[in-house]
Amino acid sequence: MEGCGEDGQVKLLGMAYSPFVLRVRIALALKGIHYELIEEDIQNKSELLLQSNPVHKKIPVLIHNGKPVCESMIIVQYIEEAWGNKASNFMPKDPYDRAIARFWAAFIDDKFTPSIWGVFKGVGEEQQKAVEESVASLLLLEEALSGKAYFGGDEIGLVDIALGGLLVVIQTIERVTDSVLIDTLKMPLLSTWAHKFCKAEGVKEVLPHPAKLFEFLSEIRAKFTSPPTGN
Repeated sequence: MEGCGEDGQVKLLGMAYSPFVLRVRIALALKGIHYELIEEDIQNKSELLLQSNPVHKKIPVLIHNGKPVCESMIIVQYIEEAWGNKASNFMPKDPYDRAIARFWAAFIDDKFTPSIWGVFKGVGEEQQKAVEESVASLLLLEEALSGKAYFGGDEIGLVDIALGGLLVVIQTIERVTDSVLIDTLKMPLLSTWAHKFCKAEGVKEVLPHPAKLFEFLSEIRAKFTSPPTGN
């Protein structure tokens, strides 16, 4: 997408297969914001990335009219505030409901995401423990979704973007590791939500190709699980 127009100059530093970059791309797409995606090589980070995020030196970074914003969920909330006049709204109007949305978004990052990477990188008992922790977190999210089409209600909201950005990676990790995380029997609401989310306008257009993502993650996992070579 071209990154200059009525929305100002908007650039996104990232990479196609990053779930955290995907969160930002979903938020931008839902708001209808035109932007320029600048692909980063994580092994050879650009000067623009290092200058824009000198603290963590990580993607994603949103640059809006020359000003960088870092960390995926902070960027999503920035998008909501900077383009609040554009539908859809990610945050509830009620202060209490906003606090609850922020709580679950933080839960996903602080509690759920580390266990997912544990499933991806682990083997044996270590991996099984990570699977159990991931499932426990997902069951709590299943309860939080009760009675709603999306975590945000009738429309995609902050928590949907937080979990939804990870969704295609979660599904691919299940295939790569031969694990079951989102169990359709134990989590019927999350299963329905996952299908609905991936088909939503503004989401399906930016999701990475499943086969390419599978190949990409399989190569990375092989590095974690292959026995050391050499003398």
